[in-house]
Amino acid sequence: MNATAMIVGRPQHMRALQRANEVRLARAELKRRIADGETSAAAVVLSCPWEVETMAVAELLMSQRRWGHTRTRRFLAAIPMAETKTVGSMTERQRHTLAAMLASAAARGNGRALPEPSEQAA
Repeated sequence: MNATAMIVGRPQHMRALQRANEVRLARAELKRRIADGETSAAAVVLSCPWEVETMAVAELLMSQRRWGHTRTRRFLAAIPMAETKTVGSMTERQRHTLAAMLASAAARGNGRALPEPSEQAA
């Protein structure tokens, strides 16, 4: 019996559990690469690999170093975009806007998502 026949022969809940584990492990590896700086969140948003299609945008952003709930919430409020929106459901325009804002934040240095209030007044 080949591997495909064995997978099909397993109960549905076991196949679902296996798939969920594959997604969880793939996301953990991706988040680790983002945190280590090997890849950027902007690149992930633009490429939209299979493991992030159903991932919330906020979860992806928070995988960056020094990005927590508050920074992520403020960043997405400026777009505006819901924190629970999945990466796979974003339009091309939303992807490019988000990627450009992330690249801009990275280019400013120190990982700040938005300009300081004193910079906005100037």
